[in-house]
Amino acid sequence: MFPIIPGATAAVSGNQEGIFGLNGYTNLVSNAGVVASDTALVGSNRTHNAACEYGEDKGIFGFGVLAGVLKNITNLVSNTGVVATDQAATTGTVRYGLASCSFGGDKGLFGYGASCGPGCPTAVTNLVSNTGVIASDVSGVGTARYEITACEYGEDKGIIGFGYASGTKYGVTNLVSNVGVVTSDVAKPAGVTARTVACGLSYGGDKGIFGFGNDGVETAVTNLVSNTGVVAADTAAVVGATATSFKAGTQYGGNKGIFTFPSSTNLVSSAGVVSSDVTQIGTGRNYCYGCSFN
Repeated sequence: MFPIIPGATAAVSGNQEGIFGLNGYTNLVSNAGVVASDTALVGSNRTHNAACEYGEDKGIFGFGVLAGVLKNITNLVSNTGVVATDQAATTGTVRYGLASCSFGGDKGLFGYGASCGPGCPTAVTNLVSNTGVIASDVSGVGTARYEITACEYGEDKGIIGFGYASGTKYGVTNLVSNVGVVTSDVAKPAGVTARTVACGLSYGGDKGIFGFGNDGVETAVTNLVSNTGVVAADTAAVVGATATSFKAGTQYGGNKGIFTFPSSTNLVSSAGVVSSDVTQIGTGRNYCYGCSFN
């Protein structure tokens, strides 16, 4: 008898579950992509924050706006999806509209954003250790901008993309190495729509996707990111997918992804195919963000 060799499938190297959080609530995501109803928020209620994975199976929410004041507060997420109370005396420049992603398999990065309002874009970054400790600022590389997004690719690297500053919407990207070093700007590829308040997430074990956002009007276009960090030209909006800004996104099930909020949810297959809208669970809201755990 010859052994049965299964057909090639997308790698399953990511976490199984996810969490969306802040701006009032948190919502867990199962390993089947089902979003749970609202959970009462633990810690300070903020908007315009960011979230990423660390320690291989945990997450962290960081920075944002609380009652009109910029903060560098963080909240750790355990490997069972439990959100901790505020961490005191977190280092790093206070800011909002920043991006975050994991790198190196067990560490994370917060980067870019605005440090005092629309007139103060920055490109500083802060590394997150594999125990969830935020490092002091690293001098910015690339174009300072905010309302930016990021995701993982290549299993241990990250990519930061898009954003806004001084009246300009950007399509540039900055790669993050597996030791957390950020590159200078990579020019916007032909066929990529520059936009702000887009959303990024990883899928397929080693690839990423940017989706939705605002290029002057809300859009539902997406851009796949290869396992070498190359951003593809726009994929036209899927029929039945609502053009939306301020989406939150995370991976789930090891190799799939989910975009959700403020008013619709779209699943991403292990091959990077985005679904039409599915029923959204939880309170619709802007300025909440997602990461995976477990």
